[in-house]
Amino acid sequence: MSPNPYLPGGTVYGTLLNFRREHALWAPRMHEAPYKAPPNAPVLYIKTANTFTRSGQAIALPKGLAEIEVAASLGLVAGEGGRVAGAVLFNDVAITHDSYYRPPVKFRCVDGFLGVGDALRPVHDLSSLTSLVLELRVDGVMRQRTALADLVRDAATLWADVSAFQSMRPGDVLMVGTDCLDDGSRPRAKAGDSVEITATGFAPLVNHFVQEAV
Repeated sequence: MSPNPYLPGGTVYGTLLNFRREHALWAPRMHEAPYKAPPNAPVLYIKTANTFTRSGQAIALPKGLAEIEVAASLGLVAGEGGRVAGAVLFNDVAITHDSYYRPPVKFRCVDGFLGVGDALRPVHDLSSLTSLVLELRVDGVMRQRTALADLVRDAATLWADVSAFQSMRPGDVLMVGTDCLDDGSRPRAKAGDSVEITATGFAPLVNHFVQEAV
């Protein structure tokens, strides 16, 4: 762990349906109720401050829950003037749920459910992130490779589109999204597992999963 590990200093926003594979899987249902059309702006949700867990720290599974979803993401951190100051790795943890229309807070904002990378990597050109690949391992076994080249909205476009309807204040974070597996699911972890997320130029993000005490 670095001497002064990073933690978000503002609001953390997650982005849904921003990878081509998942967008394609959901496309047939986008014309159904309640919206009856594909979204024409980024679909966002919030990860609250109670979810933040530093790299190296444990994340607890709620009582009665055998496993949870884990997902590698890259967070764009706002600096002054609405610009991106840097990027950081995240493990966006969630209880498995079906609907994306209104992501339930109780499934995404459980205590500890956002693993946060130790160090912020400065970013001067968002296009430099296009070739980045995030790797997720569970107990050392590769479970997923997430290529930012597969984003529906690349980092620069996503940032611009979100900034068009809301201000990103210094310290706020915008995650570019998480990819799914071929079947539409995400990798799973259970108590006793160690999940590591890596990407070139970033310190590894590692969290151990434990069962919540009775």
